[in-house]
Amino acid sequence: MQNIEPPAPKFPQSSQSPLIVSENGQGRYQQTVRVGRHTLIADEHVAAGGADDGPAPYDFLLAALGSCTSMTLRMYAERKGLALSRISVALTHEKISIQGLGKLDRIERIITLEGDLQAEQRSRLLEIANRCPMYRTLCSDIQIDSTLAG
Repeated sequence: MQNIEPPAPKFPQSSQSPLIVSENGQGRYQQTVRVGRHTLIADEHVAAGGADDGPAPYDFLLAALGSCTSMTLRMYAERKGLALSRISVALTHEKISIQGLGKLDRIERIITLEGDLQAEQRSRLLEIANRCPMYRTLCSDIQIDSTLAG
């Protein structure tokens, strides 16, 4: 398969450069993700027909939530002078059945905080974690406007 590099679409209403995802011809589902100066590979897991050459789409979603959670907590801890020495966020995603509602997405997020923190500081950090931008986006109503280029 040939490596295909499509032109970047124009976003007239946005001053932000778009993140571009495109098939790269290297595998059945493999994608090249370009964001700024960074290039990443996305792929499906073997069980879904991919070659597992990169994170799957839900892995990227969880990575976005986990990294935003950790960064938000670090910023807060620095501003407040908290003795937070390390943050780790473990996440899983699954589809669960809810009677009368069908399938629902469920994300479990376990946040590990290391450092000399009092119980009320730990509790406040959990509140702050639930205010990180990705958490708020995922819990909100989202509008996605899709159009075909050209």
